[in-house]
Amino acid sequence: MDAQELRTAYVEFFKERGHAQIGSASLVPENDPTVLFTTAGMHPLVPYLLGEKHPMGKRLVNFQKCVRTGDIDEVGDPTHLTFFEMLGNWSLGDYFKEESIEYSRDFLVKGLGLSLDDIAVTVFKGEGGIPRDTETAAIWERMGIPKERIFYYGMEDNWWGPAGLTGPCGPDTEIFYDDGRPACGEGCGPACRCGKYVEIWNNVFMEYYKDEKGDFSPLKQRNVDTGMGLERVLGILQGVGTVYETTLFTGIISKIEEISGREYAGDDVRAFRIIADHVRAATFMLADGVFPARMGAGYIVRRLIRRASRYMSGLGYEENFMGAVADVVIDEYGDAYPELRRNAKAVHRGLDEEEERFRKTLRKGLRRFDALAEEAVGDTLDGEQVFRLFDTFGFPVELTAELARERGKRVDMADFENRFREHQDKSRAGADQTFKGGLADSGEETTKLHTATHLLHAALRELIDPGITQKGSNITAERLRFDFNFDRKITREELDGIEEYVNNIIAKDLPVECREMTLDEATDFGAIGVFGDKYGEVVKVYCIGEYSKELCGGPHVSRTSEIGTFKITKEESSAAGVRRIRAVVGK
Repeated sequence: MDAQELRTAYVEFFKERGHAQIGSASLVPENDPTVLFTTAGMHPLVPYLLGEKHPMGKRLVNFQKCVRTGDIDEVGDPTHLTFFEMLGNWSLGDYFKEESIEYSRDFLVKGLGLSLDDIAVTVFKGEGGIPRDTETAAIWERMGIPKERIFYYGMEDNWWGPAGLTGPCGPDTEIFYDDGRPACGEGCGPACRCGKYVEIWNNVFMEYYKDEKGDFSPLKQRNVDTGMGLERVLGILQGVGTVYETTLFTGIISKIEEISGREYAGDDVRAFRIIADHVRAATFMLADGVFPARMGAGYIVRRLIRRASRYMSGLGYEENFMGAVADVVIDEYGDAYPELRRNAKAVHRGLDEEEERFRKTLRKGLRRFDALAEEAVGDTLDGEQVFRLFDTFGFPVELTAELARERGKRVDMADFENRFREHQDKSRAGADQTFKGGLADSGEETTKLHTATHLLHAALRELIDPGITQKGSNITAERLRFDFNFDRKITREELDGIEEYVNNIIAKDLPVECREMTLDEATDFGAIGVFGDKYGEVVKVYCIGEYSKELCGGPHVSRTSEIGTFKITKEESSAAGVRRIRAVVGK
């Protein structure tokens, strides 16, 4: 079974059981500032998990592209990836534990041909005032899993959410594949991380809401949110030792072999894996409009491109190469994710420009190294100097150490590693919790700002350029941030006009109406949508008079007067050809 066959099998299995297929959301969370990227299929569904009606019904299924960067430095081992795909199914106030677990068992055993003898599961042991989940354990026993393969763990292992500071959450049951190796010792189980057990599926039973005080209360509807890792399951089905040996990577790695003239073997294996992962991830990010930048999501894609370039240099190749590797990614994933083919030119431009930029930076870094080596007292470069080369110029510490040895010097690795760990901790904190608030909160201020964003979009199209479209949106409880395509600075006079336009609509006290229709009907109706591939057959269009018609799933006020007053606080460049406006609302 290849990747597309697995995607199809999963979706069809759940469609036969009443689930409607929805498309993959963008890697850029549409209105959730709590994370830089979409890290799970549930991110776009938070309003519906909180009780809003989904236009496609109560049972949903999809395959979702995701990015997680917290363990970027672990990429290259058998399982860690930056970009990955998640197969997911959801119950929005419909079925709960019994049906969810039965569906999971049946897909694994009847759909994929796995044996229950190779499956172990974990359930929530009870913690934080939430009781032990004996119900789930009893269901698994009825489904054929014996007690000795049912493990109880606490919140660290068997609790999911919320996605932000507040929101829906609940206990989960995780499904593991036992690869058959002997136990690592007494008490060996899925939580010991010895490698015997590989997590393949997570069923979250979202029945609680966590508030700002950290207290849990029952949700008004109970939901199921599941996620199955496509790459890991594919590795099991194809009988290979790592995700990098699956057919998802064979074409990519073959292209890197062809370009570099080296083989995927021996000491080069880790470099090949890092290059393959990073170029694949960067290709998807660029296709979703994330371009290299000094901060935020753009910093992540820049880091991936530069890191891949460094490792390709280590293989002896110093020219641009990522476009050719990206072509393999686009060809192999283009049917499942058509935005890759549609935005192929932007992908190539982003990769080529950043590769060229990094080579110039690298030359500056080499000059800086020479200066540091001359300034060093004694034969040791301290960790601060080495880390500055790493952080500012993208120098891998291995390169610095090699250059130092050539000059009869050494690197204080302990000092460097301490500084590097501090840097990792800050990076992870920033990636996991970028801002307070977010779509998951659906609070009053967030709702006002979300609706105001629709009016800002309408004003830009009416007063500045009808071809303007949204390139990104980030909303906290304090402000909105809106990115859009435009190639010059918006003047102060134009900004004043935009403010006046939006405030006039607010003063009209117009109703904000939600209409459900097919995607074709929405197009004929004149509605605009930001991420066209993510919508299903039935969509929600939010209308504000004749001013705004947008496909959207976020929270909205009922009338424009509830927004208060609208004021732009800043207008600036976000990336090449992209401008950014920040704005606030008041009483």
